[in-house]
Amino acid sequence: MTTPVVGNQRTLGFTQPAQPPPLRTPRTSLKLRNALIGWTFILPNFLGFAVLTLVPVFTLFYMSLTDWNIFGTATWVGLDNFTRLVGDKSFHIALGNTFYYAALHIPITIVVSLSLALLLNQKLRGAAFFRTVAFFPYITSIVAVAVVWNMLFSPEFGPINQFLGLFTSGEVPGWTVSKDWAMPAVIIVGTWKDMGYYMLLFLAGLQTVPTELHEAARIDGAGAWQRFWNVTLPCLRPTMFFVTVMVTIQSLKVFDLILVMTDGGPGQATLVLSQYIFQKGFEQFQFGYASAIAVVLFLICILVTVVQFLYNKRRDA
Repeated sequence: MTTPVVGNQRTLGFTQPAQPPPLRTPRTSLKLRNALIGWTFILPNFLGFAVLTLVPVFTLFYMSLTDWNIFGTATWVGLDNFTRLVGDKSFHIALGNTFYYAALHIPITIVVSLSLALLLNQKLRGAAFFRTVAFFPYITSIVAVAVVWNMLFSPEFGPINQFLGLFTSGEVPGWTVSKDWAMPAVIIVGTWKDMGYYMLLFLAGLQTVPTELHEAARIDGAGAWQRFWNVTLPCLRPTMFFVTVMVTIQSLKVFDLILVMTDGGPGQATLVLSQYIFQKGFEQFQFGYASAIAVVLFLICILVTVVQFLYNKRRDA
């Protein structure tokens, strides 16, 4: 008796039985479960980002190409709003004031916050208390901050000018009522309010600096400045990069402090892009034109951030 050849079953009219599906290995099941768990954690944040950030950004770009006063139908105007920006003198002033504020606020805030972090990183009595005091302005109401500092900057009765008058012949700055001194006054208050937050970031970065490096440099005869320049700063590069990016974006978007402290005045001495967007959109109801200004501010922030990332990447290479 001969055994039938399996390969000839199709020829004799028989069909091969269906092969069972491949069994899912434990490793595949584990990968799928981990992926589902990961998406479960990511999805709520992504939905919030999509609804609160991504959709408004796309809406902003669309509105910048329309003429809309919120009460009627948006009319498509193409690039007319951006063409209008070229001849808008108020826009040019706001753009210049924004760069003026950022050019001074960024380096001063970084230097002051890093100096505070270095000081409070020492083993001093009451260091925790002084860290809290330095951070407290960051969480203080911006309205309260503006009211108190406006009283301090009062040209006639403010204690700041009364103190400066002891060393001058009566000529003291006008601060918030002077076109020349209003922006420096805002920069001083902005630095005072923000330095505590960035001080904490630098403190966190200083905790990662190995003490062995400082001890080796001290044994080699390096002074305090040499240890700071050759040991501390290189180890703080990741923190410095993060702080620089954050304070740059914050400086370009400054709005609330100027709104409640000077309201863009005197004249347009402290008018910045964010406040100009507010004026055009919520005071004059030119939402299409305000959206065009917001797009310009958005592109400036993106461009500056990309340049910072490329520069940092080049230094790491």
